[in-house]
Amino acid sequence: MAVPARSSTPSVTSPSPLSGGERSTEGRERGRVPTGKGLSPSPGAGAPTSPRWGEVKRFFLRALASVAGLIAFAAPASAETRLCNRTSVVTEAAIGLIVEEAAATRGWFRLDPGQCRAILQSADMPGRLYLHSRPLGGPAGADLGQPAQLSLCVGEADFLIAGARACNQPNARLAAFAEVRPTVAEGIAVLFLSEEADYDLPQARRAGIQRLLTRMGYDPGPIDGLDGPKTEAALRAFIADRNLAPDANAQADFFDRMLAALREGEGPGFAWCNDTGRRVMAALGTDQDGRIVTRGWFRIEAGACLKPPLEGTPARVYSFAEAVDGEGQPALKDGRPLTFGGDVPGCVRPSEFEIAGAEDCAAHGATQTQFLAVTFDGRRRASVRFRE
Repeated sequence: MAVPARSSTPSVTSPSPLSGGERSTEGRERGRVPTGKGLSPSPGAGAPTSPRWGEVKRFFLRALASVAGLIAFAAPASAETRLCNRTSVVTEAAIGLIVEEAAATRGWFRLDPGQCRAILQSADMPGRLYLHSRPLGGPAGADLGQPAQLSLCVGEADFLIAGARACNQPNARLAAFAEVRPTVAEGIAVLFLSEEADYDLPQARRAGIQRLLTRMGYDPGPIDGLDGPKTEAALRAFIADRNLAPDANAQADFFDRMLAALREGEGPGFAWCNDTGRRVMAALGTDQDGRIVTRGWFRIEAGACLKPPLEGTPARVYSFAEAVDGEGQPALKDGRPLTFGGDVPGCVRPSEFEIAGAEDCAAHGATQTQFLAVTFDGRRRASVRFRE
């Protein structure tokens, strides 16, 4: 059942964490990990059984700052490896350590834009250090397009994996890692996640706020990491809509609050929210020159919301969606495809499409289906929630 809902506060979830050509293709600099478009992951080798795993394990137990209760030999507080996020995306990172043929991985380390945190309690590595990063809340397999040099095993929740060249654990998968070489000064090793804009840390925080405001339908202007009247106005509107303190954007939990609003599908504009336990593929229709123009598909993961891009300020939009299984095939309920629509005819086809008019869908290699008409409220907000 598709349920039109008037949103009373902010909305969004974008299909891609970086957009508008912002993915970097620069090479790796010392201490800098570009999150640019990378290569396909190489196949993982078999799980190592080398005695060197003992050395790798002892290093992880001694060095990983976030492994509560496992650190047997704490290094001096001044000796550590830090990871800093100079991108505009809330990120989770995993690290890998390879000593000869032995490999181990550990994650996840959450980093807000502009944030640094210790990932190891040592600046000295007994082997080679590797890094994988992904946008927080992205689907399984999502990453930030970083260069890929080898594949190592990661878990979906917090993990410490021995024999990480192969995945034999449940809820684990191979992910692309790139070798990193920190810059070391006075016992502190530092790595930076960066993107093409090459923000400094304060700029990255502002750009991260701008990006989330944009995804929720506010208009902060360009995502440039700079203060300006449009950014300030959009920020004030978001804070007012969420009934937050005026200085909420300066608090440590502000990105948590923004991500919560994003997941709830809040904000100006139109959003789909998937309250089913299945993946949903959606198509959008708009009125143009007296005809309905339909386009698709947009993927909405279970429990997530997504705000498709809209041009102008239409009075209404049209929505059609269908649930799919893990293979991308239509999901069935009571022997019939589980779809969400209404009574307005529009065209769809299995592959990506944009079709003007619903009079002759067959001429476009498409079929006619029924879309739901959704009108906006007085504050330019509307949403559709998918429920079984």
